[in-house]
Amino acid sequence: MLPVIALIGRPNVGKSTLFNRLTRSRDALVADYSGLTRDRKYGFGKLGPVPYLVIDTGGVAGGEEGIEEIMVEQTIRALQEADIAVIMVDGRSGLTAADQHVAELARRHAKKTWLAVNKSEGLDSAIANGEFYALGIGDPIAISSAHGDRIGALMDDILGSFVVDEAEEGGDETAEEDRELRIAVVGRPNVGKSTLINRMLGEDRLVVYDQPGTTRDSVSVPFERNDRKYVLIDTAGIRRKARVHETIEKFSIVKALQAIEQAEVVISVLDAHEGVTEQDVSLLGLVMERGRALVVVTNKWDGMAADDRKKVRDDLERRLPFLDFAERITISALHGTAVGDLLPAVERAYKAAMRDMSTTELTHELEAAIIAHPPPMVRGRRVKLRYAHQGGRNPPVIVIHGNQTERLPESYRRYLINRFRKAFKLKGTPVRLSFKKGKNPYEGRRNVLTPRQERKRKRLMKKVKK
Repeated sequence: MLPVIALIGRPNVGKSTLFNRLTRSRDALVADYSGLTRDRKYGFGKLGPVPYLVIDTGGVAGGEEGIEEIMVEQTIRALQEADIAVIMVDGRSGLTAADQHVAELARRHAKKTWLAVNKSEGLDSAIANGEFYALGIGDPIAISSAHGDRIGALMDDILGSFVVDEAEEGGDETAEEDRELRIAVVGRPNVGKSTLINRMLGEDRLVVYDQPGTTRDSVSVPFERNDRKYVLIDTAGIRRKARVHETIEKFSIVKALQAIEQAEVVISVLDAHEGVTEQDVSLLGLVMERGRALVVVTNKWDGMAADDRKKVRDDLERRLPFLDFAERITISALHGTAVGDLLPAVERAYKAAMRDMSTTELTHELEAAIIAHPPPMVRGRRVKLRYAHQGGRNPPVIVIHGNQTERLPESYRRYLINRFRKAFKLKGTPVRLSFKKGKNPYEGRRNVLTPRQERKRKRLMKKVKK
């Protein structure tokens, strides 16, 4: 499982700025305004020795009324979900009562705690850290989330205990990949994930269900179908048949993100009666970001009028245009309608994600795409795309070599992706393009002549001497 890090602190100490740096994104709103972040925000971390999940929380000012009470509850939930809490304080403002309140929350609810003294650029570390020892939660570490100062050292320290475990787990997963296809089932509470999984497994089968202390963990259930081995990773907890009727499912975004990271294919379950919500869009965006093969399932399709079904389909097209690659299936998990279509769709998506494409075939398709629709002119020169080869699988990565590739418009990149997807039958998986620019051996070197220019210069010099 990926380690989970929660960033907590009073308002405007730089939590969202650090979140953006740790995830190498601009997902968290950042401004010099107190209380901008009110809800928890989740992202995949990309800085440090091992991957991780990071949670950005709203600022806790010490009040217990109105919105402050809600934000304290959000912070407590983040601490309960996380393996590590990073308390952020402002090195320029000094220690405050709100910092002491945050430290007390961490003492009560966090498993492990680090103290980061932010905005310490230009300050002596000993001076910046001095008064924060009074919080009594370990040695402070002076950082600057805006400038990136000492962030790497902080993450090396925080994640040091996870390095060995991650290596051990990696070995197990490599062995498992040859034997089982891992499928994560994700979605909002009460969309029918548990009902669907019980249908896929067989209702009479005894399966695992949520028990106290397991709410943070994804539940993995192996099964076989047609001599093919699978592992279903459920984010709500798989229940016995007698418990399927329960309407309230325990839901944790951390569980969903960890399941996505473990899986090779994701089944995303939507509720036809509620349509596509912001939470659905956010979760599907993370699936896309991680490059997972995807099957989008719209549940509770039975009993809907034709007009309502058309409205749902239109909503899917309008809200999820970035998932045009994914196969979409409408089902009724309760009655079993079309549930049998899911595993074949999962297999198709997985085969597309793992497809091998030769350099010759890719380059031929690239040339055909250029002939049909040449790249645009940039500053009077046409972008040149020379050849392509495969750079990775799951998701497929296609590396294209050429000149001025950094100037290629996004619309032309989408055009190329659609051409490759159609030519190589990559339905069900995102496709990523990576561009390599040809190097000019004389770039950056002043007054250096080409061999031809050098020969011409020598001839001229001989004439001058004569």
